[in-house]
Amino acid sequence: MTRWLYSWLMWLAQPLLRRKLMRRSRQESGYGQAVGERFGHYTQPVPGHDGPTLWIHAVSLGETRAAAVLVAALREQLPKMRLLLTHGTATGRAEGVKLLAAGDLQAWQPWDTPGAVQRFLMHFKPSLGILMETEIWPNLVAGCQQMGVPLVLANARLSDKSMRQAQRLAWLARPAFAALAAVWAQTPLDAQRLQAMGAKVQGVLGNLKFDAAPNADQLALGWRWRAQLAQPVVMFASSRAGEELALLKILKSFMPLAFVDHTQIAIDSVANKVQWLIVPRHPQRFDAVAALIESHGFAVQRRSSWGSGGPAALANDARTNPAEVSPGSMLPTIWLGDSLGEMALYYGLADVALLGGSFEPLGGQNLIEAAACGCPVVMGPHTFNFLEVAEQALAAGAAMRVPDLTHGVQAACDVASNQTEHQMMVQASARFNEQNRGAVKRTAQMVMQLLHQHGVDGGQVISHQ
Repeated sequence: MTRWLYSWLMWLAQPLLRRKLMRRSRQESGYGQAVGERFGHYTQPVPGHDGPTLWIHAVSLGETRAAAVLVAALREQLPKMRLLLTHGTATGRAEGVKLLAAGDLQAWQPWDTPGAVQRFLMHFKPSLGILMETEIWPNLVAGCQQMGVPLVLANARLSDKSMRQAQRLAWLARPAFAALAAVWAQTPLDAQRLQAMGAKVQGVLGNLKFDAAPNADQLALGWRWRAQLAQPVVMFASSRAGEELALLKILKSFMPLAFVDHTQIAIDSVANKVQWLIVPRHPQRFDAVAALIESHGFAVQRRSSWGSGGPAALANDARTNPAEVSPGSMLPTIWLGDSLGEMALYYGLADVALLGGSFEPLGGQNLIEAAACGCPVVMGPHTFNFLEVAEQALAAGAAMRVPDLTHGVQAACDVASNQTEHQMMVQASARFNEQNRGAVKRTAQMVMQLLHQHGVDGGQVISHQ
């Protein structure tokens, strides 16, 4: 097979994409914004500029936050650069606005048809493109190669699962990987997998997310609010569909003893010993998770109701104070993190975090931000999307692994209530984060070298004539 078949299928899928965006926009209005950009149709002008246009594609929220530290480093090296920032999700685009300076540009990632890609490149004329982490699109890569735009994959990762999927479509994936101007991997194992797919890996530079400092004001506020509470807080961080239901069933059981795999695990009144906080991974699920919590008999206190006083200010009523609620009368309140861009606040508020996506076969979430905030992590068995980082955190003592969510609940409660163990994990998290910093400096140096190789020097485009 050849790429024309893929291109034909992507062209046929355009009406489906439009319908999907319309549905998503009902829950997240950002998906209804500038829909024409998805297909390479632009209304925003691109004025002349005397420096290079650096295009960074950060598909979603996590990639955009990782891109932030790279953007800052590149602005120091290239004061005349113009940033072109593209995204695939509404949360990524909203976060990306914070990175824009005067004269910068922002747009949706073009749908991967030859026509949309060509219109995108002709309109914005980037000097160099940087794809963050995993975003390989065959027509996008081919279009850049045809138009002489060097395109790299930075902070690159490729899990075993993703590699197996790519190998099943090797006729499409291998030419795309091979056509990249450079690939800078996070870990040696990522580098091996990327090379096996034909990528030109030019360095193992580490993970940019270690260089992304958490929001200091949010973190301090979370710590201050935690100090006002009578109970430790356990957070389910970036929880995914199915995981909240499993947690609620465990908390609702209120059995004196539970038997799991013939092992006796004490979880009696576990919900009364700690304050539970659930922060769903996807904002469109906030209302659904709130309804799920209430359907299991728990009261819900949403972050959006806290105001400046924090959760302790709402703890006067018995329904909002789990310490005063007995299992025989009513179930306690569960807090719901229903805000965007406040993970540093939540990690500051929490004594321990259960890692979302790791208790169902979803691959887990990245735990680097938790470590940067000094929040110990309890993770389940499924961390294949971030396997190397998870294993490093485990070896460093910043995280622990459990076989299932029942054991995770018990382990989190144990750490939260054991001051000595908790402090040891907090200190281990700080060391783990500090020891892995430096990727942003190395990546910025590689970008500068590549720009120079392709005729860009000192922020000025060098003529090839």
